[in-house]
Amino acid sequence: MATADDARGEHWWPVALAIAVAGTLHVALPAHYRVDPVWVVPVVLGVLLAVLVIGDPGRIDRQRAWLRVVTEVLIGFITVANVFAGVRLVVDILTNNKVFANNAGGLLAAGGVVWATNVIAFALWYWDLDRGGAAARAHRPYADPVFVFPEMQHTAYVPPGWVPTFADYLSLAFWTATAFSPTDVSAIKRWAKLLMMVQAASCLVVAALVIARAVNILQ
Repeated sequence: MATADDARGEHWWPVALAIAVAGTLHVALPAHYRVDPVWVVPVVLGVLLAVLVIGDPGRIDRQRAWLRVVTEVLIGFITVANVFAGVRLVVDILTNNKVFANNAGGLLAAGGVVWATNVIAFALWYWDLDRGGAAARAHRPYADPVFVFPEMQHTAYVPPGWVPTFADYLSLAFWTATAFSPTDVSAIKRWAKLLMMVQAASCLVVAALVIARAVNILQ
């Protein structure tokens, strides 16, 4: 959460931490579900993040087209790597009755990694796409919102000039993945509603198949 009275722009560290966690989670996956070689995902994410931080040091407030492109390439890379892992996991469950053999714990761990990375990826998309991105929000915090947060409607309970930051979008992504339904945050653009539907559906498929397969192994 940021306010208009604060220095313009969000801090980088919450976003950087989320990206680092996404890279670490991908490395933690079994080899069959990782992008090879194993160092590719963390190195690419590290380089792209370094470019962003160097290009926009301090708080996120520089509106440059190339910075926006690099940001979306980074988020897209996380998304594609996780889709690669998730599709392989789903295909293995549906076509190979020996997947993870008697290792239900390993299956649940792999599914949990895919699910958690999904949450981070969609949080980053919501964060980047709402109101033109973090840098645009630093200059025009109230212009053309995509999501309506409860703080925007209950202004008496928040500081003047409240503006969502990455933590708010992470919460939105988490509850979308957990509740499989609209949260206390309302999407007011059609494409945003569809994006939330995609996230909820992908999390539901992975969770349902992984849990069902794990129960089958334990029986």
